[in-house]
Amino acid sequence: MTTKHKITAFLSVIGLSAFAQEDSLKIIPVQINPNLTISGYVETYYAYDFNEPENNTRPSFFYSHNRHNEVALNLGFIKAGYDNRSVRANLALMAGTYANANLAAEEGVLKNVYEANAGVKLSKKANLWVDAGIFASHIGFESAVGKDCWTLTRSMLADNSPYYESGAKISYTSPSGEWFVSGLILNGWQRIQRPDGNKTIAFGHQLTYRPNSKVTLNSSSFIGNDKPDIEKRMRYFHNLYGQFQFTESFGLIAGFDIGAEQKSKGSESYNAWYSPVLIAQYRLNDKMAIGLRGEYYCDENGVIVSTDTANGFKTFGYSANFDYNIYDNVVWRLEARSLSSKDDIFLKGSEAVNTDTFVTTALAISF
Repeated sequence: MTTKHKITAFLSVIGLSAFAQEDSLKIIPVQINPNLTISGYVETYYAYDFNEPENNTRPSFFYSHNRHNEVALNLGFIKAGYDNRSVRANLALMAGTYANANLAAEEGVLKNVYEANAGVKLSKKANLWVDAGIFASHIGFESAVGKDCWTLTRSMLADNSPYYESGAKISYTSPSGEWFVSGLILNGWQRIQRPDGNKTIAFGHQLTYRPNSKVTLNSSSFIGNDKPDIEKRMRYFHNLYGQFQFTESFGLIAGFDIGAEQKSKGSESYNAWYSPVLIAQYRLNDKMAIGLRGEYYCDENGVIVSTDTANGFKTFGYSANFDYNIYDNVVWRLEARSLSSKDDIFLKGSEAVNTDTFVTTALAISF
């Protein structure tokens, strides 16, 4: 047996096929199941907060890229996805500072579950599905996966609305792909497990309209109680955004969150909060892009962001972003961002101040 034949036989044993030419050896992996895909994502970052927090953790309302002056992993996951057009399932396990901050309330190994769901198609003709498990949130235009967002760090409205959810949903996509509609039964506001004493199921909806590849309009909601029933307070929340690609180079995202929660159990009075954001992106060429963001978050009564100050959380934010796509699946990013609040809600050493400025750089790789 020649050396070429020995290599070919060995590769066949370990599950690979080989074709050897005179000057090269081509190895082709065997596809075990055509409906199964394996993928992954890793995003590392370094952030420097000029307020220099003593515990090296940035303000509590940041849940992504929240470590100061250290090289850290924001999010890394490995994912298996199965889809045979009638049945589908996803399982992704993760690690990183995103998981530590966002899933702090979850128990045990649930802290490391990024996604775990299964679904069945209900119709042979219509694109109608029912899915159950743990999902990425149906709310907002920003996700935990940085490469899919126009800015390196998440907006205040994204960091303070659900990144993930658990429950069941039924969804329909029109034959043209223009319309997507979904109704959801949820375990709570960013919950895998409901809090002890909570017997209330939450609900949500999502409606997306894409008349063409340049326009996306989306409406999403949440209705439910996220506290034990003894202190039940109904929460009503709505997210609206539009994404517009005016030219091949220039795009714009406009988003607005608004929510209200009962002041106490059975109360007819509500505490409200809201947040508008505007993000512009200009692509310099196939590899480079710049982004600008302006945002405001108003939560005077501390429903979502508690400050224990006279005016609550009333904060403006601005950021500038530069992206460089090193390869198709590798992006390096740099961002400068500044926040300014009505009250002194930030700490600079032992001094309370009303501003916070920081720079962040990140490297994201998908495979």
